[in-house]
Amino acid sequence: MRILTLALVAVAGGLVGGGAVHLLGDRAGSGEAVRTYLLAHPEILPEAMAKLQAQESGKSVAANRAAITTPFGSAYAGNPRGDVTLVEYYDYNCGYCRASLPAIRQLVASDPKLRVVFRELPILAPTSRDAARMSLLAAAQGKFAAFHDALYGGGRVTPESIAAAAAKAGVDTRQLAAMTPKLDAEIAGNLAMAGQLGFTGTPSWVVGDQVLSGALPPEDLAKAIAAARKAA
Repeated sequence: MRILTLALVAVAGGLVGGGAVHLLGDRAGSGEAVRTYLLAHPEILPEAMAKLQAQESGKSVAANRAAITTPFGSAYAGNPRGDVTLVEYYDYNCGYCRASLPAIRQLVASDPKLRVVFRELPILAPTSRDAARMSLLAAAQGKFAAFHDALYGGGRVTPESIAAAAAKAGVDTRQLAAMTPKLDAEIAGNLAMAGQLGFTGTPSWVVGDQVLSGALPPEDLAKAIAAARKAA
């Protein structure tokens, strides 16, 4: 509650020219004063909560950067030694993830220093996990891009379309059973990280210390990439 109060006062102070920050000077009356101010200005609550969430997510990203930005096998695109990494957490059954493909391709084509890392977040359907396992198996064999493109190009995600994409990409599916514990551990780690970073769905993005959500236009992602590059 104390952290939330401080965040709300900070945002309120910014909106009213800093006057609300003086509320902290009177410890005895600050709680009631903040309550009164917020009742009079409820419109700042969403902004305050978003700012607090962004701060907390940024701390989690910084503390787990290697786990977030290190790809599983070949599950990346662009420059493998890029100076900025954009991470997409996605689900093969997510229409918004599919709609983000052109934006990712545009960013990789226009930014030779960008690396894009793909992380499986199968949350929408049972076939999502099946597709994620096969995608990770493909990544472990250096065939992620071929499988990724084949499955997205194969229409609705079904056991048949997953198998067809694996065959087209040349994935050795005989290794699936033996690899499943490792693949499931990767998925479990991604799901846990998603909870820690406050994701609300797919696609979700991490770049620099920012966490972004939704099918964003390439211009918005490019701005976040530029900000991360500037802060590095």
